[in-house]
Amino acid sequence: MAEEDKPAPAVVANPWAALRRHTSARIALGRAGTSLPTAPHLEFQFAHAQARSAVHRALDAQGLSDAVARLGQTCVALHSQAADRPTYLQRPDAGRVLDEPSRVRLRQAAAGLDGVDVALVIGDGLSALAVETNAVPFLQALLPLLEARGWTLAPIAVVGQARVAIGDEIGEAFGARAVVVLIGERPGLSSPDSLGLYLTLAPRPGLTDESRNCISNIRAEGLAPARAAQKAAYLLAEAFRRNLSGVALKDEEEADAGLEAGDGGNFLTEGG
Repeated sequence: MAEEDKPAPAVVANPWAALRRHTSARIALGRAGTSLPTAPHLEFQFAHAQARSAVHRALDAQGLSDAVARLGQTCVALHSQAADRPTYLQRPDAGRVLDEPSRVRLRQAAAGLDGVDVALVIGDGLSALAVETNAVPFLQALLPLLEARGWTLAPIAVVGQARVAIGDEIGEAFGARAVVVLIGERPGLSSPDSLGLYLTLAPRPGLTDESRNCISNIRAEGLAPARAAQKAAYLLAEAFRRNLSGVALKDEEEADAGLEAGDGGNFLTEGG
């Protein structure tokens, strides 16, 4: 058969295909007619199903509490006012405050504490999978860093149907100087297991997100839990030193490390 008589390939390759090795983003997938080829289409459907499953997955609060206890930490099990997952998804406000039985347990857990430096809160958020996968490895790296600085800890709160702001109520009840909330982030189509961290100085109900510092995409394929723990410890130290958090507190860890190393470099003054 002559070259010009051969049928056109069913899948037209994308000339950017070589770039795919650098990213998990869905680029350069090719096309079949005006549609995606079958394999990328099925991969997209599978990723979408994984994301939906992560959102609706129930948190194994007991299993998580047992794992945290094996790290030598005391846990207190709490729950938001969102009684179930549909309520949680439809009423974000209900996920920001504790239900009454949890408030009673929180007061009991806080009794006898004369304030602490850090309150750690673990909430399922929008991906219980992220919490179950990454919270314990993160704590394994973080707890020695906090201990090395001599900071005191409240019992770790494990909260069902939780939003970020629920940490403010918990941190205030413990009299904590700062609260760190670990929570499952909204799943992406390539990251159903992404854990987020929110740090707030002087937590109290009524604060907004501008008062918080966020470390995002904590997972093996993103920001490794051990590296995230280092960043969290740095931000806590800076928050305590400068008495602020949120938009006024920037992550300058790498810049500070460069200054301490005495590299002397300054892109504003260097020629080139």
